[in-house]
Amino acid sequence: ATVSVLNWLPVHPHTIMQSAVMRLAARRGIPAAAKFGAAPAPLAPVQARFCSKSAADDLVEDEPVAETVAAKSAEAVTGPGENFEFKAETQQLLDIVIRSVYTDKEIFVRELISNASDALEKRRHLEMCEPEKWTPEKDDEPPSIRIDVDSDNRTFTITDTGVGMTKEELVANIGTICSSGSKKFLKQMAEGNQQGSTSDAIIGQFGVGFYSAYMIAKNIKVYTRSAQHGSKGYVWESEGTGAFKISECEGVAKGSKIVCEVRETEVAFCAQTVIERIVKKYSNFVAYEIHLNGARINTVEALWMKPKDEVSEEEHTEFYKFVANAYDAPRFKLHYAIDCPLNINALMYVPQTHTERMNMQRMEPGLSLYCRKVLIQAKARNLVPEYLRFVKGVVDSEDIPLNLSRETTQDSALMRKLSSVITKKILKWLHDESVRDSEGYATFFDHFGQFLKEGVCTDAINKTDLARLLRFNSSSCDDARATVSLDDYIARMPENQSNVYYLQTPSRDAGLMSPYYEAFKAKGLEVMFMTHPADQIVMTHLDMYKKHKLVSCESSDPAEAEGKNQEDEQLENLMKKELTTEQGNQLVDYLQRTLQTRVQSVKVSTRLTSSPCIITDHEQASMQKFMKQHGILNQQGEQEATKYHLQVNGKHEIVRKLYTISCTQHDEKSQALGKVVAEQLLDNALISANLLEDPRSILARVTNLMEEALSTTSEPISIEKEEDKVLEPKAMNA
Repeated sequence: ATVSVLNWLPVHPHTIMQSAVMRLAARRGIPAAAKFGAAPAPLAPVQARFCSKSAADDLVEDEPVAETVAAKSAEAVTGPGENFEFKAETQQLLDIVIRSVYTDKEIFVRELISNASDALEKRRHLEMCEPEKWTPEKDDEPPSIRIDVDSDNRTFTITDTGVGMTKEELVANIGTICSSGSKKFLKQMAEGNQQGSTSDAIIGQFGVGFYSAYMIAKNIKVYTRSAQHGSKGYVWESEGTGAFKISECEGVAKGSKIVCEVRETEVAFCAQTVIERIVKKYSNFVAYEIHLNGARINTVEALWMKPKDEVSEEEHTEFYKFVANAYDAPRFKLHYAIDCPLNINALMYVPQTHTERMNMQRMEPGLSLYCRKVLIQAKARNLVPEYLRFVKGVVDSEDIPLNLSRETTQDSALMRKLSSVITKKILKWLHDESVRDSEGYATFFDHFGQFLKEGVCTDAINKTDLARLLRFNSSSCDDARATVSLDDYIARMPENQSNVYYLQTPSRDAGLMSPYYEAFKAKGLEVMFMTHPADQIVMTHLDMYKKHKLVSCESSDPAEAEGKNQEDEQLENLMKKELTTEQGNQLVDYLQRTLQTRVQSVKVSTRLTSSPCIITDHEQASMQKFMKQHGILNQQGEQEATKYHLQVNGKHEIVRKLYTISCTQHDEKSQALGKVVAEQLLDNALISANLLEDPRSILARVTNLMEEALSTTSEPISIEKEEDKVLEPKAMNA
């Protein structure tokens, strides 16, 4: 496998590899802690830094200091208290709200639309609860939000046909910073036991959204008239300098109209295309129609707020195309709504494929966070773990803790709980899909399996749930395309088998021919083939699954733990030719002397049947490549940095005859041949383990062995002599 292990790893690979590499590096005597950053030594006490030892001891022993301080606190209150209220510099406070609360100027569009939506929702509620005061009149316009932009006159105007405001409400709501009219309205509803759909649709919370318009406007006028019968119209005007003016005004329609005189430097917000993009980004799912210069622009419905039975497949496809910026239909979909432990409405999709599969840049998170159908965070990073970035869709929750600007969430236990609930639901959803349609899930895993493997290495909490989603080819499969899960493997295990065995291999065919598979094949044990370079790292992090240890076939004979069966004994009886224990010990000594610079130990093994030798108890090739890329291996090269554990098959003809050569100590030619054969056996074992980095190193030796093998073959007869032999019978016949 030539693909680098780092192709799928997260940004910080040491987070994944630290435990495995530290253990492997320690075995090889390499200071891996220095590579990854060892933890600093505990800091000495402050006394030890600035005092002598005796002085520090004096400070420790002198504990009754607190009592001495308390004894000197003789203050006592002698007169009555007087209460005051905090005061604020209005201009400075308004300047802070305008310039420091929001990070992006385009947010003002979202805030003004949210205010307009709240006004419409309030009027709808009052018309139902107090019809004698709020019943619509014949000339009233239908509920809507209208935006008009004029780049020539540099104006941005937003109009709603909502509840409107009286003069007193203008002073209380707009003339008072951080006074939320929506919050007061909700409080009145709660006191009157009128909670319902209206309270769920109200967006405003903090009472600062209106002032965000001053980020782009140098002057703002608000024309408003309360929708209550017999109300007068007013205009509120301010330049955001700490003062405002209210005047009675005729010709004002019910509702509110906000006219922003845009600064010359912010004229881009008077462009229709810019405002349309902002509205579709933040407020596309507001419950009321939004018209921009006469044309409706919010045509996509908030499907996640509807009952799942009322959403058609066509609607799902169109909504997926909108949220994922895609052109095809989704592979899987999940419509999810709960009220406990959190209020959550979510609509999530899995695409057909992804861009990382084509070696493009790392994808951004695919889920967006909404609160009451208003966008809070596009591509929210902390909503689900990064390995689930391929999931597209929206999550809407009324319970999320927002900061003042409503642009980000607060880092709280509630947000972590939301992330945990959504993550577990996604993993359960994928498992349900694997049960419902195993073939479809196999196709999904072929495209998105790398993300789930990344999750096994980075998410310790959900590691087991992720493990049951993994799929691998195994020796029980009919072909290379078929896959099995760890649960499938465990269900087929014999009663006397306790471990789950796997083999890192470039392909299924290579795994079936691998010498590491021979012993398991002879015992009838199933082996899972790990064909991706990163699979070894995944298995190292997983380690256990449902009380079954995951064991590599390349370890030091794991099949011995399963015991011998009748087939093993029959196989041993068939193998008549075998080195004795004494002969095996002599061969081990010979190989250790001959290969002393390359092997750490040599052992005669009984696990092999048709292969002469193997390498055992080593770091797999994928692990070694990772360590080398991160500078953990010696710079001289892997061949010089590692000594291997070699196991030889005492039944194999090559090994037996190599023993014969080792006994001819006085025959220089035989000794030279024995050394070449021993070196080649070790390199063959390295090739089987995918550990030989430069195959060119063995070319000269292979050529010498072929020459030796053909040394007893006679040379060809020359062409002239061959022609004479052919022509001679013809001449005699003539």
